Amino acid sequence: MKAFLMYADRDFDMAGELPDNEPALTEDLGLGTLLRAMAGGDEFLFEVARRAVLSSLADADAIGYRQRILADCLEQASAVRQMYDAATEAVAGSKKIYRGIFSQSPDSILRWSVEALQLFVGILRRLRNIADEQAPGFRSEGFTALFGMLSRELGDDYFQAIEDHLQRLRFRDGVLISVELGKGNKAINYVLSKPPREKRSWFQRISGNDRSAYILRIADRDESGHRTVAELRGRGIHLAANALAQSTDHILSFLTMLSCELGFYIGCLNLHERLTQKGEPLCFPVPLAAGEPALSFQGLYDACLSLRLEERAVGNDGNAGSKPLVMITGANQGGKSTFLRSVGVAQLMMQCGMFVPAGSFSGSVCERLFTHFRREEDATMESGKLDEELGRMSEIADSITPHSIVLFNESFAATNEREGSEIARQIIRALLESGVRVFFVTHLFDLAHSLYLQEADAALFLRGKASRRAADFPACRRRAIAHELRPRPVRAHIRRGTPARGLRTHGQLTGRAPGRGRSQRSEQVGH
Repeated sequence: MKAFLMYADRDFDMAGELPDNEPALTEDLGLGTLLRAMAGGDEFLFEVARRAVLSSLADADAIGYRQRILADCLEQASAVRQMYDAATEAVAGSKKIYRGIFSQSPDSILRWSVEALQLFVGILRRLRNIADEQAPGFRSEGFTALFGMLSRELGDDYFQAIEDHLQRLRFRDGVLISVELGKGNKAINYVLSKPPREKRSWFQRISGNDRSAYILRIADRDESGHRTVAELRGRGIHLAANALAQSTDHILSFLTMLSCELGFYIGCLNLHERLTQKGEPLCFPVPLAAGEPALSFQGLYDACLSLRLEERAVGNDGNAGSKPLVMITGANQGGKSTFLRSVGVAQLMMQCGMFVPAGSFSGSVCERLFTHFRREEDATMESGKLDEELGRMSEIADSITPHSIVLFNESFAATNEREGSEIARQIIRALLESGVRVFFVTHLFDLAHSLYLQEADAALFLRGKASRRAADFPACRRRAIAHELRPRPVRAHIRRGTPARGLRTHGQLTGRAPGRGRSQRSEQVGH
């Protein structure tokens, strides 16, 4: 029995290794806010969401498989929550069953297995009933296969057979064991036998006067005798106890995996409710193959920022086309970092099969996503800020692969502009030559100007600019996300230190790269 709700051909691995840059991604993109919204205060859901979001899929078909399952979850949220509650109830209930002091003895194994299986039978009946009643409302391959398996494997005959076996395995009338005598009259080949049907008369059963078998009675205080009988019983039920334990573990494994995989979609439902209650747009993105870079979006906003604000975040429009380099300049507090985080969060959400915070979104999948954000100085640093930045860049270089994405946020600005620009130039060129896509937020005029002169055809240049719509959002001035980012060449007469002034409010990124993007369209997620 397999759930197959995260992958079409394998289970979701809760014990798998996370990317080595997981701490940097979580800190730089503010993923803690996103994960807590998905978890809704549940530690288990938080861990499931963390592993799912950070374990990106690099195959567009695998992403589409999850998207279709999530679309079913959004349409049939009540049924999905019922299934999740049933699975988690079974897992939690199994942990409350007392295993005894001697948990590895055949008697303890058998007793725990019987009680656990009795619990699981009720849970499986609930799941089968949900499948029978709700299956017509689900269209995805994952749920169709799951419901088909539940209806096929969990028929009435199956439940009746389990109830019969559980009744016998309680051994209320004692245990019947057959053995053979080996060398030295030692018992060998223990066989647990099915008790014969009762043939004694009512008088024999009442009086106990039954001469059809030899009876040995052990005194209550004969500890050695009782211990010997217990050992004989254990040897007789050993095989049956192990077989039942394996069957119980198999069902528990299925229910545990079902709770994990449904847990991811429950987290998505929680996040969807939080964002749609604010009226934020959500859509299913269009994932494209990793071969050629592509990115276009409308109404893209930073979901983590929106979750922290009472007001709605105004999204940005853009089309980077197939350009592998996106340079973003402009005034402080103009929303450049917020835009950069929105791209990173949307990329992760797309590649784990989720909806994204945008009106529409289309982009190529990446092998890996890296962030290189500016860090504040603290007492734990053993060297200067530039050395620390170069050390982190070295770690990225050791792990990066072609078709990856790196998000730089004001990197290499800890030294003078000439040295910082030269370092950044060489790193950017090396990454582009290796097939890596680069988004770079910078205040370094020399860097942006030189790249415009040398990489104009391969780069999209955006600049933060105050939005006319800022006056419509006076209550949001405490957040610096107002900007328009337009494709704009970096001209020689732009002087460092005299950038366009940004406003601390909401804004809109309306820039588009020259040329038309792909015609594919994102599917809007219903509220």
